[in-house]
Amino acid sequence: MHEIIEQLQELSETVPIPLELPTFEQIVVVEEEILMPLPAELKEYLLYASNVIYGTLEPVTASDPYSHTYLAEVTAYAWSIGMSREYVPICQQGDSFYCIDQEGQVMLWSDDDDPEGEGEFWESFWQWAEEVWLKS
Repeated sequence: MHEIIEQLQELSETVPIPLELPTFEQIVVVEEEILMPLPAELKEYLLYASNVIYGTLEPVTASDPYSHTYLAEVTAYAWSIGMSREYVPICQQGDSFYCIDQEGQVMLWSDDDDPEGEGEFWESFWQWAEEVWLKS
């Protein structure tokens, strides 16, 4: 995990208005907004690497409720189009989502009738970050 966080931080793009890491209190607010606890690895990502801007994927964030990547808003949308409430989205791509369950397993979910790529799984958030996000 620490190696992946370091790699993400090193690769992060410099932007005019950088993202901020959330506080513990902001993460608690997100948990209250979605009415469920966040999986441990998702919390670790939010606290230590959610300020990274890298590649073509934009994982969720928790520090700015007005951001298009704000976890509570992304979650509300994913649930509204049919994603099971046992999952929390970690990254949106159109109407497809990489999502995580309470045990920390990541999967690709889509509301398409022909869900290409659905059924893909990663054992942890950090495995997904290494195999998908870092290669995007």
